[in-house]
Amino acid sequence: MKIPALFVSHGAPMFALEPGQAGPLLHAIGKRLLALPGLRAILVISPHWRTRGLRVGASARPETVHDFGGFPAPLYALQYPAPGAPEISGEVATLLARAGLPAQLMDEQGLDHGAWVPLLHLLPGAPLPVFQLSLPIELRATDALALGRALAPLREQGVLILASGGLTHNLYEFRQSETETPESYVHEFVQWARRAALAHDEAALVDFRGAPHSRRAHPSDEHYLPLLVAAGASSAGEPVEVMEGGVTYGVLSMEGYVFGDLPAAPALA
Repeated sequence: MKIPALFVSHGAPMFALEPGQAGPLLHAIGKRLLALPGLRAILVISPHWRTRGLRVGASARPETVHDFGGFPAPLYALQYPAPGAPEISGEVATLLARAGLPAQLMDEQGLDHGAWVPLLHLLPGAPLPVFQLSLPIELRATDALALGRALAPLREQGVLILASGGLTHNLYEFRQSETETPESYVHEFVQWARRAALAHDEAALVDFRGAPHSRRAHPSDEHYLPLLVAAGASSAGEPVEVMEGGVTYGVLSMEGYVFGDLPAAPALA
């Protein structure tokens, strides 16, 4: 069975301690993922590992990286002790090279908060190996879609592609926010993105600067690009499931998407 590709919004680091609306949704999706036959590892693309060119994490024991400051002490005590997958990392590097996208293996790369924060909710207890693929600094929207297409064969090899970003991500407004009431522009951008994702409208997703309020929703593009990786790893005939994660701090949409078939939720006893 082909493993789905996921786009998740990881929000602020406090999402690890404050699951809100999105945390239980991710947890439910995780239970359904574990019901899939042949799932063997998770490849995470996060905007918090930016490099020149592509890099693939190949650590056997990736550390939990607390790559942020100024948050409550309990957040820094959290760990996600997933093993790495060095052999699969090598397979990914070979796959990318064949697609004309050379990638360097990085033996000491840990898991940044764009990886481990959503995974705490999606798959608590770290039941599967996890490794990361960097988001190149020079990556454009068309490149992100092409990267997803190059990674798509992994879905038939038991690898979950987990693209972690933010459907809206205005850090200035996040830091200034004094209310949980969602800004209207966030709703409008999310509705546009949802329509495009459900329709597999790759042209619209790539041309996201033509979307309503795109500059306010994404002053920079690194938290949006993972959505294009997930979309590129999917195909037009596949179902798309919406994870309506709500909005935190009034400006950070937590919406996510499952691209591909996923078993129904287990029946309640």
